[in-house]
Amino acid sequence: MSDQAGRLEVTTDQDVVRVRQLVRTEAVAVKLSLVDQTKLVTAASELARNTLVYGGGGTVEVSRVDNGRRQGIRIVFSDDGPGIADLDLAFTDGYTTGGGLGLGLSGARRLVDEFDIDTTVGQGTSITVIKWCR
Repeated sequence: MSDQAGRLEVTTDQDVVRVRQLVRTEAVAVKLSLVDQTKLVTAASELARNTLVYGGGGTVEVSRVDNGRRQGIRIVFSDDGPGIADLDLAFTDGYTTGGGLGLGLSGARRLVDEFDIDTTVGQGTSITVIKWCR
């Protein structure tokens, strides 16, 4: 079961802020703990920034999910950018192509309960994350 909470275009730094705000609002609504809210917002911020910087912009869809036992938040980040040529390298801690800390993908993956990435060179990337209530 899924309940659409919002879809945002990500084309500016301000849009990344809006993604953070929407994710925080939805995390509170499903009663994620404060620690899990912070983890999810941090992951969403990293992935939204990646969508903007590396994907050239895209969309973020935030929805509430329920698996029959617990509720959670699902976020889908999509772009039509260049894709990721070497996923293993991209998930290596410390690896960065943008001069940052290199914790983007690997750090985001550690902060959520489910992480799925679909990327094709020349066609773009879609990342789906889920954080469940404990």
